[in-house]
Amino acid sequence: MTLRIGTRRSPLALAQADEVRLRLSEQGVDSEIVPMSTSGDEGAPSGDAPAGLKGLFVDTILDALERNEIDVAVHSAKDLPAESDDGLVIAAVPPRLDPADVLVLRDATLRSGAVIGTSSIRRRAQLLRAFPGVTVSDLRGNVDTRLRKVTEGVVDAAVLALAGLTRLGVTPNHSAPLGSDVMVPAPGQGALALQARADDLPTLAALAPLDHAASRAALEAERSLMWRIGGSCALPLGALATVDGSRIEMVAVVISPDGSRVARVEVVSDSPEGAATLATKGLIAEGAEEILEALEDDA
Repeated sequence: MTLRIGTRRSPLALAQADEVRLRLSEQGVDSEIVPMSTSGDEGAPSGDAPAGLKGLFVDTILDALERNEIDVAVHSAKDLPAESDDGLVIAAVPPRLDPADVLVLRDATLRSGAVIGTSSIRRRAQLLRAFPGVTVSDLRGNVDTRLRKVTEGVVDAAVLALAGLTRLGVTPNHSAPLGSDVMVPAPGQGALALQARADDLPTLAALAPLDHAASRAALEAERSLMWRIGGSCALPLGALATVDGSRIEMVAVVISPDGSRVARVEVVSDSPEGAATLATKGLIAEGAEEILEALEDDA
């Protein structure tokens, strides 16, 4: 059989899909990539997608999967809403790339009063806390667009996912990875989520060898926390789980948009659900609910 792989049309999404295609080929499975435009790609407002901002970048692909127009949906895991779609499953999570955010600079150093570009409220909040005196400016577009705006001087620096740069084979002249002590990544950042229909047994069997147990466990912990907190890419929630055998460590943060208030925890458990439960309780004890409620009041 030839599996139909649905993905977004962006250069990064196509690179991710090609990574999956090559992994399937190594297992003797033929596949073809079916590029699609999502509501997010076409500029629709977040209210047009059931899951808000996150749903914007997967809606068309999930619809095609449900209608049997494709067999596999390839997503950046951080784009997936926390809620699961009925009849669909995450069939495989390939080995995760480095989940860190990276600061890409026009010059070798970040000057005082620099303007840093990002459209992420999570990144904005952590930047303001970590680099007092900087200005954070809204910066949108694909990876190439954002890098070009740094080069052209529209902004002095931009924050991007290291995994995205790696998958595109891009090595900026001046960049610095941001450790989790400075910038906790988005849940699922650096990971791919391969979705299929729950009743499509041949596709599930073809994808099974691509699943990486440690990457899946980390993603499950982060997504479970996101579901419990109610977080999305529209909220300043960061979560990073690391797996060592049966031990799961997770650092998580909820931070006010101006960086002035932060709830941060580090937990250890022997299961993804256990780590998510401990992190949720810890964040609430540190004031996460008050931070999120203030966001709703300002909306």
